[in-house]
Amino acid sequence: MNQAKLKETLYSVIFGTETPAGKWFDLFLIVAIVMSVGALMAESLTGHSKTYYQVVRGIEWVFTIVFTIEYVARIYCSPNPRSYITSFYGVIDLLSIIPTYLSLFIPGVNILLAVRIMRFLRIFRILKLARYLTEANTLLRSMNQARRKIAVFFLSVVILATIFGALMYVVEGPGNGFSSIPKSIYWTIVTITTVGYGDITPQTSLGQFIAAIAMLMGYSILAVPTGIFTAELAQEIQRERMSVLCPNCTKAGHERDAHYCRECGSDLHP
Repeated sequence: MNQAKLKETLYSVIFGTETPAGKWFDLFLIVAIVMSVGALMAESLTGHSKTYYQVVRGIEWVFTIVFTIEYVARIYCSPNPRSYITSFYGVIDLLSIIPTYLSLFIPGVNILLAVRIMRFLRIFRILKLARYLTEANTLLRSMNQARRKIAVFFLSVVILATIFGALMYVVEGPGNGFSSIPKSIYWTIVTITTVGYGDITPQTSLGQFIAAIAMLMGYSILAVPTGIFTAELAQEIQRERMSVLCPNCTKAGHERDAHYCRECGSDLHP
């Protein structure tokens, strides 16, 4: 088999999903990714024998070597190696193998192998789920449209947390755990977000009154960004609907995945 034919065969197997060999390769890749992440999680467990960690470490090396061979093969058979290397998946593929080799010189850095789970995104291509990514794009566009409103809201919350933090520092003081304004602001953020760690609690009546106000405001504050995002999402969906026009009656407002006009019944995609 000449070099050109070898590259073509490898490309159809590694990058393609139509051939049986390509499907089996993708299935093997997904299983290998899941197992390698599982091995990483197993290594993080404590209380096991030295032999246990040696076995798990050996498994990690096996997967790293497999992924290294795959990465080199992708570069070799790719029509445009530079394009693959600099692509999103190319960068992730490289980052998924580097930590193991770095661990030979920097102990503990192999924990960064958790980035391998991002390789699981290939399942969208393998299972032909890429069309569902358009829904994610709708969410991203909505977030982008709402970014200024959310930024103003976030700044307002920061100012509010600072004011409440300063008040609690003055009212409670270091004797009750509010040892500084930054720590008091931390308590305010924890209270407003309704997390409530309980590591710092007000002891005076006035402090508890201020805390009650902060808690009540927290419930209201949490609803604001949700409303902003929901409004932008509704507008984005409406814009998408208006962009789908019937070629027969020019009626707009159809769902993106609609096949027929809801007004005249004509095929929207003749």
